[in-house]
Amino acid sequence: MEALQANGFRRYQGGYFRTLIAPEHTQNAMALIEFTLPRGAEPPLHVHQNEDETFYVLEGRLSVRVADKVTILEPGEALFAPKNTPHAFSILTDSAKLLNLITPGTLHRFFEDFSAPLNGAPAIATEAPAPDMEAIAKMVQTISQQYQVLFLETK
Repeated sequence: MEALQANGFRRYQGGYFRTLIAPEHTQNAMALIEFTLPRGAEPPLHVHQNEDETFYVLEGRLSVRVADKVTILEPGEALFAPKNTPHAFSILTDSAKLLNLITPGTLHRFFEDFSAPLNGAPAIATEAPAPDMEAIAKMVQTISQQYQVLFLETK
């Protein structure tokens, strides 16, 4: 098997990501995504009905809630969030870079669909854009109906 070339960077939630291993390279067994996100770009408490998630911190600090337990993750630390278990994370630093392992990899398509190719050097937005309520409603509808991710709290 050959080493896989990481895809280009894509803008997402004031930050950016790149796909390191796409689901089509693993027969949808998994997807591995490297996210760099600003504080405030995190999802609220939610449950995946189909996917397990693993978070590995490269830079910054995260507070990760899985069920009723909250764990602070530093660079080099990881945490597993099994499907059907409420979880969320908060970025405790100005930004964080993390690896997100999604098994199976189907949810990867959501991030591709709700991001845009990044032209130029990747950077964190210095000022968060005003939320587009129509776009947010479409994201929530898509992730809940198509991917069976249920939000338990709103931000």
